[in-house]
Amino acid sequence: MLAIIGGTGLYEMQGLEVIDKRSVPTPFGLPSSDVVHGRVAGRDVLFLARHGVGHRLLPHEINYRANVFALKACGATHVIGISAVGSLREEIVPGDLVVPSQYIDWTRGRRENTFFGNGVAAHVSTATPVSEVLVRWIAEHARRLGVPLHTAKTYGCVEGPRLGTRAESHLLRQSGCDLVGMTNVPEVFLAREAQLCYATIGIATDYDCWMDDPARHVSMAAVFALYDRSLAKVQLVLAALLEDPLPQPEPEIRGALAHALMTPEASLTSDQRTWLAVLQR
Repeated sequence: MLAIIGGTGLYEMQGLEVIDKRSVPTPFGLPSSDVVHGRVAGRDVLFLARHGVGHRLLPHEINYRANVFALKACGATHVIGISAVGSLREEIVPGDLVVPSQYIDWTRGRRENTFFGNGVAAHVSTATPVSEVLVRWIAEHARRLGVPLHTAKTYGCVEGPRLGTRAESHLLRQSGCDLVGMTNVPEVFLAREAQLCYATIGIATDYDCWMDDPARHVSMAAVFALYDRSLAKVQLVLAALLEDPLPQPEPEIRGALAHALMTPEASLTSDQRTWLAVLQR
């Protein structure tokens, strides 16, 4: 089943026939919002508001582990996140859609970034952190609709909540980042630990602050104005995706934990076996 994690401005899905709303307690706490189980074009879909209904949570306050775990527990196999991003490249014009393939983690250790630890040791490969099958599926539907969409880009995730300095913006550019955002880490890596196919549709809202013209620097007023206008394109792509069957997941994603766990099962507690079984589904 496909799950949508809605970012800034996306707190519900157009055309979603709500079947139920589930408050999903997890071993890692409560998710940002109820998990909405609904149907679009006859297809089941899950939806979760990343920042909570009413946008209550800053990026570092989001319980990413609970969000990902709740979606997996509710039957998700594929996850598409929707996010506002800043463009660090002139060719990625504000208003464009971007699906990144790589990530650089510039967060500062304030976020719980793994399901493992506290007696359960695992080391999961994130060399290819997103599902390339899912990226191609999204890109092909956008192409059919005539919606411009960039791929093969690198997302640098910063801590926030403040907007960055010009020096930081240039550092990100020099380090190979094409986009900057605050929410995709650790979400992308937790999805891999949960053996979920994951990709993000980013909406470029600004040029961050690396350009010389101060009038083109990021501001929240401009972010919200452009993001709201661009959401229509995202909703169009999502509606088209939900009309078609989900792509087959990559075996290396669905089996990401097969050789990653270091702790023998006999050493695990019953509670640890229970939550681990959800990730291994």
